[in-house]
Amino acid sequence: MIDSPIYEKVMTIRDQKPYKKLIYSVLEKLPNINQWRKVFVIETLILFMSIRGRVNFLQLARYGKYKEQRYRQQFEKTFDFLAYNTEFTLSQGSGNYAIAFDPSYVSKSGKQTPGVGWYWSGCANSAKWGLEIGGLAAIDIDNHTAFHLEAIQTLNSVEQSLSDWYGEIISDRKDTLASISKYCGCRCLVF
Repeated sequence: MIDSPIYEKVMTIRDQKPYKKLIYSVLEKLPNINQWRKVFVIETLILFMSIRGRVNFLQLARYGKYKEQRYRQQFEKTFDFLAYNTEFTLSQGSGNYAIAFDPSYVSKSGKQTPGVGWYWSGCANSAKWGLEIGGLAAIDIDNHTAFHLEAIQTLNSVEQSLSDWYGEIISDRKDTLASISKYCGCRCLVF
């Protein structure tokens, strides 16, 4: 199967040991994760890095070692990506960081999707119908790179303005973000 030309287009094969070791070392620092969950997270993150194109439960089952239903069940359980990515950032970066927050427009049609509404698209330089995610990152100043921390979907609400929503995102995570850096920059356009 590995020699198949179709397989080569869909999956990237590399030595996985360094990646598994790195992911495991970060998972070891997180509380309340049992050994089985660690193995599952390692498997899933390796698959996300390996599968080209769309990654869904069917693709994970096709190239992973678990059945599709197992992936679905495990994705229903919560996983603290902010804590994981914070530990990864602190272990791999230079230690000189600034926090960045940037909301990004995501194209989406339909009316039934939660959070769908009018959001600013910088590429189109106008408000467009779709979704928005707020990306939090730790900018490594010495290495001229950034580590992704978390992506939060913007929920379109009548009771709360976008400025209030962005502020709430930052204030809810202030303890974790303050453990990385005392500097924060946001790029938001609210109208």
